[in-house]
Amino acid sequence: MSNAIIIAGIAVGVAAMVGVMVYAHDNQQNYLQDGSELAPAAEQGVFTSELGMVELNKEQWHEDPYAEMSAKIRAEAGK
Repeated sequence: MSNAIIIAGIAVGVAAMVGVMVYAHDNQQNYLQDGSELAPAAEQGVFTSELGMVELNKEQWHEDPYAEMSAKIRAEAGK
């Protein structure tokens, strides 16, 4: 009997989490504005992680703020 109560509790908890996620997804649709555009990173495409678990957006649109400093250090180290 106690195993059935535990399994029922887990089932209710999972159903509640699914309901919250569905509600949150549908609620986000209400906040999209008519003139919304994708961020530049979202237009770059996606890549999969080395573990194959997730897909992430490539953020190719920003520059490395330390590019000049690292080039200088590499040049000095190479001498």
